Amino acid sequence: MRILLVEDEPNAARMLAKGLREEAYAVDVVGDGERAFELAQVNDYDLIILDVMLPRKDGFRVCRDLRAAGCAVPVMMLTARDAVEDRVEGLDSGADDYLLKPFEFEELLARVRALLRRKPALYREVIVVADLSVDIRARRVSRGGRELDLTGKEFALLEYLVRHAGEVVGRAEISEHVWDQSYDPFSKVIDVFIQRLRRKLDEGHPVKLIRTRRGEGYVLTAGEGVSDV
Repeated sequence: MRILLVEDEPNAARMLAKGLREEAYAVDVVGDGERAFELAQVNDYDLIILDVMLPRKDGFRVCRDLRAAGCAVPVMMLTARDAVEDRVEGLDSGADDYLLKPFEFEELLARVRALLRRKPALYREVIVVADLSVDIRARRVSRGGRELDLTGKEFALLEYLVRHAGEVVGRAEISEHVWDQSYDPFSKVIDVFIQRLRRKLDEGHPVKLIRTRRGEGYVLTAGEGVSDV
């Protein structure tokens, strides 16, 4: 899952980004409203966390402009402005949630999960493919009853694959949702992580779950008919 975090206070942005990345989210960070609008137009985000008080363009205007441009990505607004009229303005501008500062990070995570669950058929808490079980909330993975130890990025990649189980997903799609804007499209990092996942998920099992479709991408499936290379 890829999140756009819009926060102009450097320490707050750094701490929030660190916490979200530790939960296996890919996070792009930007500090002004104009740049936030530009990134949201060109990247495929799953969620936008948007501060209200921003330079160049405030959060209310950013949200209104995104909705006017047809952007339907869930938006959570963060602000210290607790007046009723401010909350009403935030929601009327198109925000899906409004969180007052200061807040506990665990509450923000719960609200992130709640917003992502609104995406139809996307945010199941436990996903099972054959004998593979992925518990999204607990970040636990097991195959054949044996728990697997994955890094944060390995888990994020696996989560994306299981949410699209049976579908061939290309490197561009994976990079858009699992990596942030620092991803180098000419690197082999996705292939490296796919190989790591294969070793952890498939070694010792007769049925290989992660397959490669030549020239197209990867698919996680227990079915037949997809070549594995």
